[in-house]
Amino acid sequence: MKYLYIVGTVFFTVYGQLILKWRIVNYGALPDQLTEKLFFLLRLFTDVFILSGFISAFMASLCWMAAMTKFDVSYAYPFMSSAFVLVLVFSAVFFREPITWQKVVGMMFIGVGILITSRSV
Repeated sequence: MKYLYIVGTVFFTVYGQLILKWRIVNYGALPDQLTEKLFFLLRLFTDVFILSGFISAFMASLCWMAAMTKFDVSYAYPFMSSAFVLVLVFSAVFFREPITWQKVVGMMFIGVGILITSRSV
């Protein structure tokens, strides 16, 4: 049951990143002028999906705080890197971003690192 806090942290982190990418692309690039930037950010902050991404980040923080009551940070934190792997996979699926062999090798190193650290209890 205590591992659900880590899973929740990773889930809400990945959800937030993917939602922000999906919605922000629709608004275009950040303008150069300060006043245009402010209006741009105001439009972003009124987007329901972007707000859900911020709420998701908050939820990830709550899950992480709960996880910190159950695990040593040196044990739990490496699991956070699984978010990198999931974002890579889902960004390829949803946004058609390329997966290169270098990314695959890097993700394999992350996976091996998670495996090694998870055995260190």
